[in-house]
Amino acid sequence: MIDHRKLGRELEIFHSDPRSGAGLPLWLPAGAAARHAVEEYLRELERRNGYQHVFSPPLGRRELFEQSGHLGYFEGDMFPPMRVSPDDELMLRPALCPHHCLVYLARGRSYRELPLRIAELGGMYRSERSGVLGGLSRVRAIQLNDAHIFCALASVGAEVAEVLHLVDVAHAALGIKVSSVRLASRGSGAKYVGSDESWDAAEKLLRAALGDRSYVEAPGEAAFYGPKIDIQVQDAAGREWSLSTVQIDFDKPERFDLSYVDGSGSRARPVMVHRSLVGSMERLFGYLIEAHEGAFPAWYAPLQVRVLPVSSSAADAAASFAAAAVSSGLRADVDVEGGSLGARIRAAAALRVPYVAVIGEREASSGEVALRVRGGRELPPMPVADALRLIKDVVEARSLELVP
Repeated sequence: MIDHRKLGRELEIFHSDPRSGAGLPLWLPAGAAARHAVEEYLRELERRNGYQHVFSPPLGRRELFEQSGHLGYFEGDMFPPMRVSPDDELMLRPALCPHHCLVYLARGRSYRELPLRIAELGGMYRSERSGVLGGLSRVRAIQLNDAHIFCALASVGAEVAEVLHLVDVAHAALGIKVSSVRLASRGSGAKYVGSDESWDAAEKLLRAALGDRSYVEAPGEAAFYGPKIDIQVQDAAGREWSLSTVQIDFDKPERFDLSYVDGSGSRARPVMVHRSLVGSMERLFGYLIEAHEGAFPAWYAPLQVRVLPVSSSAADAAASFAAAAVSSGLRADVDVEGGSLGARIRAAAALRVPYVAVIGEREASSGEVALRVRGGRELPPMPVADALRLIKDVVEARSLELVP
């Protein structure tokens, strides 16, 4: 069975050290390269679909989380406060939504600005018990692909439907296979805030946005402020994890007194839609490592091209090809010290490198390279420019296939 913890360490994607702390993995250069490519893609996808990106601090004053309701309903999952003065305490945030409410409040808002889509790939922290921590799937420091949409009630259904569409787009590009979709509704008990009317309205909107998608009911699994749609994936052991989510929140706009000027000049209250297209970077990559068995699609593979000179006489041509690949935006290196050509090809295969460019004396003299595609396929020698274009076309298209 593939285990992302074992494979992630073998491929040097991440590392754990007790001095860092349980649930606090270290992303190594290979993992950081893959993650950076995915993060760039997500920001571009969001930007093209009307999102504005912000930065906000992972810390906030205690009062912020009292106002947001997190201290009242979520304190058991938060780290203790840090006293910085007798009358001031800071806390690591368990969610980004309180800070995004402050972004909304930075100035007055008009109905002409709505829907206002605020996005951030931001840090948040959960005081998870040691016994539930595991690899990248459950951690204490979380980097979340998060966003909050502030909109009029009449726009909520369309916004949720569009979020679900963007989830489908991101999943297709990353090679994510959904195992189930859950509609998490309110259960009994006192952990929920808001009126029956607002909850009923929110659940009705989510059901309508799901349309003809197949989903399962999850009563009692809603957030304390509203119902949600959770999109699940399955790991290699058959366990389900929540990855993507969209949630409707009538509570935060009330708590933070959010408003906008409507078309008649009156004050109106926006609805807040929470959404994440792919969840946290940690859980996402825990899933991707297992789903692809470490063989990521070329566009976010840590190393996209490894260049192998057959002999020292081809070393300059190999270095030149690798430099051209890097200059064109690809992640490439040259392996000249790994022993025989066969041993170096096997080493590249063990690292799941998508493309291996072999350059011998004949290729060096003719300005060509012989590409080996991950999986063992060998392409006929081709001009350097053609080889670079083939790889670039696959990467730029964010294709799951390695040959167009």
